[in-house]
Amino acid sequence: MRGLKLTERFKSTQVHALSSSSSQTNGSNSRKASVAATTKPHNNLNRNKTMLPSWSKTKSRTTNNKNSTSSLANLAPLRLPSTDTIEPSIEPHLKPINLVETLSELYHRLECCSQSNKALMCVEQYSLLRGLGDQKILRRCLRTACQNAEDVLSKVVLSAWLRFERRDDELVGVCSMDCGGFVLECPKKNLEHGLSPCSVSDHCQCQKEPNQKTCTETESVCLLDEESDILFCVGSEEISCVRCRIASLSDPFNAMLYGGFAESKINKIDFSGNGICPKGMRAVEFYSRNKRLDLFCPMTVLELLSFANRFCCEDMKSACDAHLASIVVNVEDALVLIEYGLEERATLLVGACLQVLLRELPNSLYNPKVAKIFCSFEVKERLANVGCASFLLYYFLSQVAIEENMVSKTTMMLVERMGECATERWQKALAFHQLGCVLLERNEYVEAQHCFEAALEEGHVYSLAGVARTKHKQGQPYSAYKLISSLIFEYKPEGWMYQERALYNMGKEKSFDLDVATELDPSLSFPYKYRALAKVEEKQIKEGIIELDRFIGFKPSPDCLELRAWLYVALEDYDSAMRDIRALLTIEPNYITSHGKIKGEYLLQLLNCEVQQKCQADCWMQLYQQWSCVDDIGSLAIIHQMLENEPGKSVLEFRQSLLLLRLNYQKAAMRSLRLARNHSSPMQERLIYEGWILYDTGYREEAVARADRSIAIQRSFEAFFLKAYVLADTTLDPESSSYVIQLLKEALKCPSDGLRKGQALNNLGSIYVDCGKLELAKECYKNALAIRHTRAHQGLARVYHQKNQRKAAYDEMTKLIEKAESNASAYEKRSEYCDREMAKADLDVATQLDPLRTYPYRYRAAVMMDEQKETEAVEELTKAIKFKPDLQMLHLRAAFYESTGDLSSALQDCQAALCLDPNHTGTLDVYRRIQKLNF
Repeated sequence: MRGLKLTERFKSTQVHALSSSSSQTNGSNSRKASVAATTKPHNNLNRNKTMLPSWSKTKSRTTNNKNSTSSLANLAPLRLPSTDTIEPSIEPHLKPINLVETLSELYHRLECCSQSNKALMCVEQYSLLRGLGDQKILRRCLRTACQNAEDVLSKVVLSAWLRFERRDDELVGVCSMDCGGFVLECPKKNLEHGLSPCSVSDHCQCQKEPNQKTCTETESVCLLDEESDILFCVGSEEISCVRCRIASLSDPFNAMLYGGFAESKINKIDFSGNGICPKGMRAVEFYSRNKRLDLFCPMTVLELLSFANRFCCEDMKSACDAHLASIVVNVEDALVLIEYGLEERATLLVGACLQVLLRELPNSLYNPKVAKIFCSFEVKERLANVGCASFLLYYFLSQVAIEENMVSKTTMMLVERMGECATERWQKALAFHQLGCVLLERNEYVEAQHCFEAALEEGHVYSLAGVARTKHKQGQPYSAYKLISSLIFEYKPEGWMYQERALYNMGKEKSFDLDVATELDPSLSFPYKYRALAKVEEKQIKEGIIELDRFIGFKPSPDCLELRAWLYVALEDYDSAMRDIRALLTIEPNYITSHGKIKGEYLLQLLNCEVQQKCQADCWMQLYQQWSCVDDIGSLAIIHQMLENEPGKSVLEFRQSLLLLRLNYQKAAMRSLRLARNHSSPMQERLIYEGWILYDTGYREEAVARADRSIAIQRSFEAFFLKAYVLADTTLDPESSSYVIQLLKEALKCPSDGLRKGQALNNLGSIYVDCGKLELAKECYKNALAIRHTRAHQGLARVYHQKNQRKAAYDEMTKLIEKAESNASAYEKRSEYCDREMAKADLDVATQLDPLRTYPYRYRAAVMMDEQKETEAVEELTKAIKFKPDLQMLHLRAAFYESTGDLSSALQDCQAALCLDPNHTGTLDVYRRIQKLNF
């Protein structure tokens, strides 16, 4: 399993089976376009035709499903969208006009920056990389920021941010204030000032630290048995004190009791009217001698805090602040104590209260009292007075709010607070741009335009797309067109520029712009959706589906799955529509249709009435079939239905997470893993899912520990497989390889189904190949194929290749291609077993099927370099880097630049690559060589 990637944990060759049926032409099934001339708010442009779904005409197909057909007819007013009513959203994050150059400059600044600035620069790095959508990279940025944070507020915010990215709040039995066992996220360590360098996996000892020993008041008094020599009168009560101890509390007390004041000459002082009760004064006296607060109730400590503030008792204030901070454990405590903290300017107490509220996100935002604290301008100013209001705090809050509900008033107010705290240009650009996006979604176009223009002034060129969009919404399409055209003329063109200009174009020019957008950036879904709907408006629904298939084949986005489902409904192919809706609900369970009126779950209920229901046994049979032909979307849909039949089945939720990982939906995969863990009853099973969660979030040692604990309770396939997989995800030496082989053999001895055993056999074969045991590997792959693990063809081809049987290897990959049609990875792998021309043909097919795969670009570029076509080689990589700045491609292009003597370009690529992965050995080697040459 050497070199296995996370997404290959349960990976078969990816493919999506295209619909082969032709357009229906008979009278009963043909559907015509209907005109819906409506006017959009704030827009004088009229919509063109919209297509009616086939079920929009209320007719009963059979007597038995009359009611269900009527239910579907209720959706008729929604209709299919038209080419004139769909548009791409403005992305609510920083989108540099030249990402490579920007990352290079940032890496250079990171190398030179002071320790105090490093944490915030890592957050800037996070903001620049959000557009890539790689959760691992983003998590690493936050961890590095957390490792370098010095002040309490930054530690509190970044620790909560890391928890939010993992959605720890969804784990049953996990308290928001639990330490979790790691220093970086320990709530107690967060309240300690100063830098505390630690690695990601450093364990926290807070649970093992002995509690402070408590004692009775009598015992404490005996610690310092000093004779009282002064009385403080509060009301009718007299409190005996030690003059020198009270004087030591602060300079004002010292001056009063030992200076030239009258109090220095008397032994009885009237202290009434100073805002402290007799009980509080006794606590002051006790603290003056013992420096202890643990015997007092919170209200008494709060009184001491107020007293300390009034009389400048800094040590007492710090002690009260720390003590009160240590007792904040829930939202109710935080809401009460934060007011005292703000009033008395107790920074640590306010930080502790904020920590509780932040670690309860997103749920705490729905509490009106919490929302008021975070959203109010006045409270923001009070937070600033105690050093607890920062751009970092409101950036995190805004990010959470945008993910929860972009158009809410809470979201708008939080982004406004973020802008008020912004100091650097990138911070202001981000705040203005995000506020523009929020206002655009709220249909407040004039205000949104002003925000986008402000972001543009701060250097964020992408915000010009927002300016153009708001002008278009205000009935100024030509002005919008000119803005984007000037952008294309001034900068190196990118896909999003042509996509945006297409919105303000018509006819052939519109189609041309969208085709160029796809050529420059095939990851944009909008051009595919537009072309699909254009086909539909020409009554070519099946051709529209094929256009969507092109995109879904390599990037099954929920919006495209939804649109394809609507088109299948229009053809009355309810089974296919159901498949797509189930798949998108697996990716986004709370999905709201693009109509903005119905939930995906409701649409699923309506479609359920139109399809034949399957029992669980039939579902298992179909799952094996889908898995065998490597249909990930179909497999997702089947598992979704199986979970509908058996809600909370942890084994199925685990399978779901593996499929989602293969489709590169990391957040959705983690959600399924959490559900699997929550729904597991046996402890040994819960430990396995916890282990996968830990591994997926970078805690390998803890993942192995969970697997060992599970095996100690009960030997199981999944426990052994987890341990083997985690240990194999490194460069294995012979001894380690033997151990992993033994673990996989133990896994295969345990009960499991064919789907999982096929994967274990495949992984075992991979290690055997690495160890040179080709016959054993061949046996594993053949056994895997016998239980329909189709991807084993790839491993078997590798065995033949190792034996110098390239023809056999090529034929084996051909079998995989035949079983999994339109599979990019199969074509890519087959290219390794044929001559250069055939390899190039296979890689061209791979790029056509999945333009996001980077190996074909790197191969073609390497061939061009061999042929001394340096310029063409660099252009081949540059073409892909523009829409996917991949680490390997940046590393290769840097090497190309180095070989041609273009050291400045090589240096830039190295720095950008190291911004993605600072520990990449190959890039570090090139970078160091270039630095030596530059000197």
